[in-house]
Amino acid sequence: MNYRALGGTGIKVSAHCLGTMMFGHVGNPDHDDCARILHTALDGGINFVDTADMYSDGESEEIVGKALRGRRDDVVLATKVHFPMGGEGPNRGGNSRRWIVSAVEESLRRLGTDWIDLYQVHRPDHATDIEETLSALGDLVRQGKIRAFGCSSFPVEDILEAHYVAERRGLPRFRTEQPPYSMLGRGVERSVLPACQRLGMGVLTWSPLAWGVLSGRYRKGERVDLTTGRPALNPGRFDPALPENGPKLAAAAKLAELADEIGCSLPDLAIAFVVAHPAVTSVILGPRTMTQLESSLKGAALVLDDETMDRIDEIVPPGKDQYHVDAAWSPESLTDVTRRRRPLTERAAA
Repeated sequence: MNYRALGGTGIKVSAHCLGTMMFGHVGNPDHDDCARILHTALDGGINFVDTADMYSDGESEEIVGKALRGRRDDVVLATKVHFPMGGEGPNRGGNSRRWIVSAVEESLRRLGTDWIDLYQVHRPDHATDIEETLSALGDLVRQGKIRAFGCSSFPVEDILEAHYVAERRGLPRFRTEQPPYSMLGRGVERSVLPACQRLGMGVLTWSPLAWGVLSGRYRKGERVDLTTGRPALNPGRFDPALPENGPKLAAAAKLAELADEIGCSLPDLAIAFVVAHPAVTSVILGPRTMTQLESSLKGAALVLDDETMDRIDEIVPPGKDQYHVDAAWSPESLTDVTRRRRPLTERAAA
């Protein structure tokens, strides 16, 4: 396993990161099996583990915490804050100082540790001034509760604003970004990845299999069971009868043919593609089973030559999203129609 510098933190992390979103009742409810998956990842050279407080309502953090007992010092541990946790209420989520200082204590408790190596803001929160968020996170660094902090699924304008505010106010800045990135979801190549490179930010990417479309299980023209696995969570993503799914399934079929030609699996091709980008520090693997993890570890040494990369570019052009990349967040500039439409009396040009 190769190790890369995580932005300017001085921390070295493996090029593969173990994602634990599937640990717990949402994916794999067997705590012992999840622990075996984590230990196998560590034994395979992975030293980077990513979780979040909201994964299985905190259960994922609890599983990770138990599994890391006796091995904590050897692991770079990342988790996240933002989504509502522990009941209802207008202040039980977001990126406010009030919520962050409360949520970090709960994450530390569930993880059974005194510190978090990388604490990530899971999504933007435009109701909170970014200065407020950076200030609160900086205080946690000074208190020794976290070592560094980053953001996740931030649009480029929010990344740049955060960097500008940190510089102007003399605050610690985001050291990492965690965007969705895959052969079918290449939109971040246009601005997010270049911005991260220019700012010296580490990048750990999620969903290299494009929500499972690049798992190799879904083929154009074949029937898809929409009642189990990932299709059950969001049938509209996988239903071949929906016209919007045609292009991505067609692209996935061509990519599967390419994988067959070079003698690897489609998931191996997908993961190796992301690892090859110069802006990417580590790609998050999200196995639910030991078989899925072992398959990924076997493909870790795969090197894609320029000819193969060119073939991928022909199938899905650079910077193009071949499917809807669900970042679980949409800016108000899109969701609030008043941000996109002038009042009726002001819409005419004359």
